[in-house]
This record gives sequence, C-alpha cells and structure tokens, in this order.
Amino acid sequence: MKKQMIMAAASLLVFSACQKKGVATTDTDKSYRISGKINNMTTGKVYLDELGEQAFVPFDTAQINKDGTFVMEGSVAEPSIYKLGFENQEGVMLVVDNKPIEITADSGKVAQSYTVKGSKDSELIQQLNTIMQDMQQNATALNQQFQEASSSGNQAEVKRIQEQFMAVQKENQDKLKAFVKANPSSVVSVYTAANILNLDEHFTFVDSMSIAFKQALPNSKYTKSLDARLSKMRTTALGSAAPDIKLPSPAGPEIALTSLRGKYVLIDFWASWCGPCRQENPNVVRMYNKYKDKGFEIFGVSLDQDRGKWLKAIENDKLTWPHVSDLKGWESSAASLYGITAIPQTVLLDKEGKIIAKNLRGAALEEKLASLLN
Repeated sequence: MKKQMIMAAASLLVFSACQKKGVATTDTDKSYRISGKINNMTTGKVYLDELGEQAFVPFDTAQINKDGTFVMEGSVAEPSIYKLGFENQEGVMLVVDNKPIEITADSGKVAQSYTVKGSKDSELIQQLNTIMQDMQQNATALNQQFQEASSSGNQAEVKRIQEQFMAVQKENQDKLKAFVKANPSSVVSVYTAANILNLDEHFTFVDSMSIAFKQALPNSKYTKSLDARLSKMRTTALGSAAPDIKLPSPAGPEIALTSLRGKYVLIDFWASWCGPCRQENPNVVRMYNKYKDKGFEIFGVSLDQDRGKWLKAIENDKLTWPHVSDLKGWESSAASLYGITAIPQTVLLDKEGKIIAKNLRGAALEEKLASLLN
C-alpha cells in the first residue's frame, strides 16, 4: 500500500477533479474585466470556466485579436475560482471578482510563463500551484526510486524510501497549512483547506481556521461548503464515540455496530463494484485471520445497490466478518452519517466504541493492529 501511496502522490495536481456538471453563476451583482496579451498568438479564443462542485463549467468566451490581446467582461455574484483556457494551450487559474485582472503570457507555455496583476487571490493561486508542482516533482522522483529498489529486491532501500516519502508528505502538508494560515481572508485558502488538505488528518487545524474564514468570508460559497462538511465531521472526529450503524445483514436481520463493543472494530466502507476495494480485500482477509482471535472484528458496510453482486463479492473474496447494507449506493445512510465521499475508507474503533484512527489500509493498518493486539 505504501507503493500505491507514492504512485498516487505522483499524480497529485491542484484543482483536478472528477467530471460532474454544475451550474454557472448567473447573479449580476459584481462586474469583472479580464484583459491580457498572449505573445505570438494571433488567433483563437479564450475560455473562462467556473469551478463547480467537482468540475469546471463553461462561463464566458472572448476572441483573441491579431496582436494577441483579448478582453472579457461580465458579472459574477462573488469571488470564485475560474480557469482561463486557450485553444490547444494549458490554462491558468484565477479568482474572478469585481477587480480588473491583467494577464500576460507566451504562446505555447502559457501556464509556465504567465503573470497576473490586479487580483491578489489570483496571485495566491499561482503560489499554490508552485507548491503543488514541487510536491508532484518530489513524489515522481521518489516513485522512480521506489520502483527501482523494488525491482532489484533491495528491501533496505525500499524501507528507506518509504520513510522518506512519509517525511516528505508531512513536510508538504505543513507547507499547505502555512499557506492557509498566512492567507485567512482568501477564498484560495478556504478551497485549499477543504479540498487539498486531508480533513481527517488535519481536522483540528481546519476547524480552527474555519473560524477565521467565517469572519473574513461569511457569505462565500466555499466557506459555507467547508462549514457544512466540518459540521458533519465533528460527529466522527478522532476521540469521539462512533455513531451507531444498524442495517440489514446478508441474511436479513439487522446488525448494529454497537453489538460489537468490547473488541477493536474496523468499519470498512466498500462495494462490490469498487476496484480498489476488491484489490485491498486479500490484505484485509489476511489481517482478519491473524487478529480475529485477539479481540479484532470487522464491520463491513457496503455501498452496493445490487444485492446479488454484494453477496457474490462477499463469497468470492472470502469476507467472513459481519456485513450490512441498505443497498442505496452513495445514498447509504451509513455513508452519509460518516461523511464518506470515496471508498475504500476505514474507521477504527477501540473497545469502548471510540474512533481512534481513520482511513488505515495495508501496512499502516497492520502496524496499528500489531501495536494494539500483539
């Protein structure tokens, strides 16, 4: 699983998201003017796309003149994150509000050469992208070293790279937290806190920053969205009593999470259709067989909709622990209760039913179980 972590970090890009259509802003309270010049570009269009819930939504377009200049004018309801794109060119990120913005760049390398004036928040996005690009480059280099060490069977080097990776991850998170803390009145910081930092790992920090966000940007959609997520997470924060889950089992009768008190319990959110979940199942089975007689239990919560596929996956993967599901997919009451937006995800409880860890898998989960049960 450490290998997967390194490979995942290597693909980390700011503002990348699954494609989900949203709705463009239509309020006309504030006017914007975006002007610019792209050197050595004599034709084409420039596109302004608004960042929706999970994807960019077309918002405005303008024609590029023969001298490479363009002007785009319109109205926005509030400061929001946008992408300024060009035909056959990599786009740049902006925060559009009621202030004039000026862009200059070179054709063929717009994202690498652009400068922005008139928008402090847009300058902050540029700083954030620099941080993220450095993170990606470091992860890519470590991933290459990891692959070489794994191929040669050099376990000592593999372990060293894994430890270095974890140290770099911590350093990266510290940089992002410092960025957020230094810019508490920017929508860029709110977005970073909500979507780039790991909320489970940095809940206390983000929760404290949300106070500053609500003071500086009380009406921002980003502030409101983050506050809604934090409100849900407060019920499942580390150290809190795990909310009870009581859903039908494969045999029919409901099973309650609280019925497993007295054991260390891993709540495993998964589904038969989830490839990464199924790939992880052999590791989970191995750990279950190793620790089930030492006070360890698993409570499988499926986000399936097809009962037959759910039962077949349990049988095929030899998942012999208690399972429940309301067969509502992403609308699962348990997923909503625990704020689950991606799977696989795990929540580890102590014998009293308190949450002691989240999202442990692979080697990290095994190390935790060993420390608790060996």
